[in-house]
Amino acid sequence: MIKFIAKSVFIAASIIYTPSYSNSFQKTAKNNIHQIKTSTIKTGADNYEKYLPLLKDKKVGIVTNQTGILSDKTHLVDFLLEKKVAVQTIFAPEHGFRGTADAGEHVVDGKDPKTGLPIISLYGDNKKPKAAQLAGIDVMIFDLQDVGARFYTYISSLHYVMEACAENGIPLIVLDRPNPNGGIVDGPLLEKEFTSFVGMHPIPLLHGMTIGEYSKMINGEKWLKNAVQCKLTVIPCVDYKRDMPYSLLAKPSPNLPNDQSINLYASLCLFEGTNVSMGRGTEKQFQIYGSPFLTKTNFTFTPKPNFGAKDPLYNGKECFGEDLTSYPKLTQLELKWLIKAYQNTSDKTKFFNPFFTKLAGTKKLQQQIESGVSENEIRKSWQKDLETFKKMRKAYLLY
Repeated sequence: MIKFIAKSVFIAASIIYTPSYSNSFQKTAKNNIHQIKTSTIKTGADNYEKYLPLLKDKKVGIVTNQTGILSDKTHLVDFLLEKKVAVQTIFAPEHGFRGTADAGEHVVDGKDPKTGLPIISLYGDNKKPKAAQLAGIDVMIFDLQDVGARFYTYISSLHYVMEACAENGIPLIVLDRPNPNGGIVDGPLLEKEFTSFVGMHPIPLLHGMTIGEYSKMINGEKWLKNAVQCKLTVIPCVDYKRDMPYSLLAKPSPNLPNDQSINLYASLCLFEGTNVSMGRGTEKQFQIYGSPFLTKTNFTFTPKPNFGAKDPLYNGKECFGEDLTSYPKLTQLELKWLIKAYQNTSDKTKFFNPFFTKLAGTKKLQQQIESGVSENEIRKSWQKDLETFKKMRKAYLLY
């Protein structure tokens, strides 16, 4: 069991609502990404009365991408410039500022053609902003839409931005956004020896927090290098409750096109550590799975290069598997498809690859599946750590 100790000494910095600084898609899809189900919710970006005063007479850096938009779909960068905020630099995570790069694709620095602002990539060799890149910035804003999964790299970028801000004495403002997977807390906890950019902290695979709450946890648990803590302000959502259904205004990444893919993402992304495709190179990314090596079924698909997948796994090859586009909404991490695929694959020695352990955050899950342990028993093996995590998590919840 991984032991968690909730810190109370940093409440003043990690639970802040309205502080002041002393130095003043496919439109026909059933669950389309643009279909807003709860129109009353205001994101942190829309709660601008709380953060605009903090930006007055400041030089501002922004970590954001295509998800950093207000309810009227105005991009945060454009909104701030309209409000005469002195935006200096845009920092972009995996997939780039406009969200068009493939998963894992190298993204280079550049310039935003609309505003002329410099863009610095925080993916590849430059995951953490360098002191020189932060020179002249008085305050940093972080606005990215997370999906609640440990291996979704926007929270890894959050870690490094917080660390850089702490080390360089720059206050950080996180504009909160709802977690589209609500309060689901499930899956194995990351073991320290398997720390990577797709898993940086000892949390379950599904953490059940908003990105603002998560930033408070990073700070409060002193997970940054040398236990540094940044001066953190979280601008909360308004009229949001964790159990509310919430559809996103923009695709969080190229291969998450709708509500269904986001809900299935954590469960199907484990296939990235196997020889099974989860639909990259189709229009049903993270809503289907299959491979040429699974038992033949009535459902087949053939991946081809497309937006977000220039060279998908099994490019041009027929894959046999399962269509989950109409599967009921998940309320937990689902393992049955992974176990079923392993059992039905023609050569089990080639099913898993080394990336699976990084995604799972532990060797145990692969060992359990290979040993024929039932899904129910696998779940039981997580419970003690999950209960401990939930207790620690309570200190950081806003909603």
